[in-house]
Amino acid sequence: MTPKLRVMDVRVTTRPVGLRLPFRYGVVTLREAREARVSVLIQLEDGRQATGHAAELLAPKWFDKSPELSNEDNVEQLLRAVELARQAYLSTDTPLTAFGLHARHDPGHHKACAQENLNGLVAGFGNAILDKAIIGALCIALDTSFSKLVRSNAVGLTSATAPDLAAFDFGAFLARLAPQASIIARHTVGLVDAIFESDIDSATRVDDGLPESLEAAIKAWGLKAFKIKVGGDQTKDLEQLVRIASLLDRGEEPYLCTLDGNEQYQDGEAFATFHSAMLADKRLSRLVASTHMIEQPIARSEALSRPLGELGARVPIEIDESDNSIDAFVQARALGYRGISSKSCKGVYRALLNRARVTKWNAEEGAERYFMSAEDLSTQPGLALQQDLALASLIGCTHVERNGHFYGDGKTGIDDVHRSFYQNNQPGLYRQEQERLQLAINAGVIDLHSLEQTSSYSNLPTTGC
Repeated sequence: MTPKLRVMDVRVTTRPVGLRLPFRYGVVTLREAREARVSVLIQLEDGRQATGHAAELLAPKWFDKSPELSNEDNVEQLLRAVELARQAYLSTDTPLTAFGLHARHDPGHHKACAQENLNGLVAGFGNAILDKAIIGALCIALDTSFSKLVRSNAVGLTSATAPDLAAFDFGAFLARLAPQASIIARHTVGLVDAIFESDIDSATRVDDGLPESLEAAIKAWGLKAFKIKVGGDQTKDLEQLVRIASLLDRGEEPYLCTLDGNEQYQDGEAFATFHSAMLADKRLSRLVASTHMIEQPIARSEALSRPLGELGARVPIEIDESDNSIDAFVQARALGYRGISSKSCKGVYRALLNRARVTKWNAEEGAERYFMSAEDLSTQPGLALQQDLALASLIGCTHVERNGHFYGDGKTGIDDVHRSFYQNNQPGLYRQEQERLQLAINAGVIDLHSLEQTSSYSNLPTTGC
């Protein structure tokens, strides 16, 4: 029988996140950030109680890119969405399954957020972080791991928010999911990142013993997969890609690439012109052949307004920023998009439902046409990283974008107790270097064995969040 629960208490705090290197994505260059941390106390019908925790970076200028809003405005938007979700979940006296609680409040939560001019991505963040903490509490209460909890459908996943999956067999689908022992790290190459060591002058070098250029990161971590940001200026983007290709092409071993447009091209025609220029440049021939998909290059105001046409047939394109509702993938598929991103900041349930759609649609078409990718949004060492990796692993992604360990300093807001706790409880996942908690990447691969511990999805020392 699927356990039912009530939310008894929700506490929200934030911590500072220091960046050792500036991270440019879209219209912002991030030099510092904050991370939200949520603790949720649940009570099962039999009276058992457990507290689960979740964490997620409060990333500015991604959820809402309005130029009228400051970075701090964006952070406050996200925290407001969390508060509205907190109020809704606490208002429910009837015990429900974990997913049932989400389904009960998701439409009303989005409506309440819209009334405060909070868009769908911002609204989804509020539900997502609370749902992660509730799932963590359920793992603790039932003494089981995240993967086992989901595979047995102890969360109670149904088609309640996705009527297109009404006839889908969730029990059989979830039971077939299997966590992976490892996953390939797909390294982010930001718009202002140094490509070669020679790009770094003495005035800007951090000199903290960690890689500062793409060249150094490849050497240090044995990287073989890359996510490359493009900025919407065709000339500059091509020049940047040529420089990156000249480095990646040095090695004889195959490499994997994805391109992230971050909505920087106004419409499909503009991006199609850029992509044609890529195809025509012989210096990019190996990089083009190694590119598996392109992540939302078109501005969200236009992305779902008309079909991709020939561009969608030419190259696999996924939506990311346009994934602002549970039915966004259905809309995107009708327009020629083939993929969608999984991010824990969008929600565990959205990822699982979209993964079910991929399974269903591919079976119907008799081909592996549709896909999901796993993206990062700069998740930091600790809960945010562990929860995102657990989700990416379970839905079958073989590689995952990782950048939090490269840009983050691994020490701001993490005290010695937490740093030692994470490393000791997640052997193989972390390493400590100069008082920093760092993701361990060896030969381009992340070891995920420790994520199968009973409470790794919500593990914290007794000192609290």
